[in-house]
Amino acid sequence: MTAKSFQIIAADFTMTSEVKIIGKDLLITVTGGDTPHIGTVTTITKETTCQTIRFPSHDGRFHKDDVLAETIARVIQPDLPGNCTITAGVHVNGISQKQIKASFTMAEKLGEKLRNWLQETSFDVADPIYKK
Repeated sequence: MTAKSFQIIAADFTMTSEVKIIGKDLLITVTGGDTPHIGTVTTITKETTCQTIRFPSHDGRFHKDDVLAETIARVIQPDLPGNCTITAGVHVNGISQKQIKASFTMAEKLGEKLRNWLQETSFDVADPIYKK
């Protein structure tokens, strides 16, 4: 299993994506802020649309990190070599409107970094063999 990490710093916080290659599949974590967590799980392939599960938050609402994960997913989708699961959890204490707005741009930039890396990375893995 190979891993790669990317960071974006803006509006006084850091957002990080860590990618693990599992065969031709990707497991991506997006975290950042003061309290990283797993707020949402998003799945996608080159041929399918995003599907997301949002976990309950500590205050009874549901996490909104899917907005970040789905932004990244849309950017990398054309270059996905296989299945992709993205967990996302970014929490900035007392987040400002400026930081909320910046988080969307940060996710877009993380997606672009991931897409560039995907285009440069070989996923030459043997296909599984099934019993006939």
